[in-house]
Amino acid sequence: MIPTAAFITCAISLAVSLVLPVLALLIFTVKNRKQGILSAWLLGAAGFVVTQLLIRVPILNALAAQDWFIRFSQSHLFLYAFSLAFTAGLFELAGRFAVAKLMQKNLTYNRSLAAGLGHGGIEAMVLVGITYINNLAYMAMINAGTFDAAVAQTAAMGVDVGQLELLKVQLLTTSPALYLLGGFERLLAMTAHAAMSMLVCYGVAQKKVLPCTLVCLGIHTFIDLTAGLTLILPQTTAYLVIYSILTAVAVVSVLVIRRISRSWKEVSHEK
Repeated sequence: MIPTAAFITCAISLAVSLVLPVLALLIFTVKNRKQGILSAWLLGAAGFVVTQLLIRVPILNALAAQDWFIRFSQSHLFLYAFSLAFTAGLFELAGRFAVAKLMQKNLTYNRSLAAGLGHGGIEAMVLVGITYINNLAYMAMINAGTFDAAVAQTAAMGVDVGQLELLKVQLLTTSPALYLLGGFERLLAMTAHAAMSMLVCYGVAQKKVLPCTLVCLGIHTFIDLTAGLTLILPQTTAYLVIYSILTAVAVVSVLVIRRISRSWKEVSHEK
């Protein structure tokens, strides 16, 4: 049986990754009416969906079927991890830059923030929100005793159920605290995404594209590269280091957002 605590922590992380982005959008839109907040949010979301889900992920899936790429990932672990982190940052940077250029005629502080919230919000919804919905559904099936019956029916159809059986083991053995970490990680990631998108938008608005985009790419690559620590450190130590780094990045991101806000207002007053 899966404990009640696991359902609660999973539901909390689901709320953070699925409900919070929508709630933030609604509040921000109402507080800043007629400023194009919704369109900016949708553009920011599209910047992630197009570059990551529609372009980069299919490319990675195609490469994963190639023998040479499999050998490369196994024999050059650091380079493989770095390439994944760097390309994630590069593709998403392209999305952020495209969004900033599309909004250039009406590129304000609030619209830039909305685009960042859209980028980070849609990522949280797609990568974590949907996963946690599935987790809760499977957890309920396991406790109700219907999961095994569904797996047996699937197997009878000639479908490989290895992944489903592995999922059951994972759901039964995962600590409730780990589900909570998923929501916490998304909260930190959304904060960082907002800052990175705003940095790129500020660079476009103030004609400081190169330094702002390079900083954004470096930050994004660094953040994603920390995930590789789970491969070289014990799980508890790796999580402690990773979440300490992510928390520090989120704090710096808030400071960056505040700094950009002041700079944007100063430039606006000068004009």
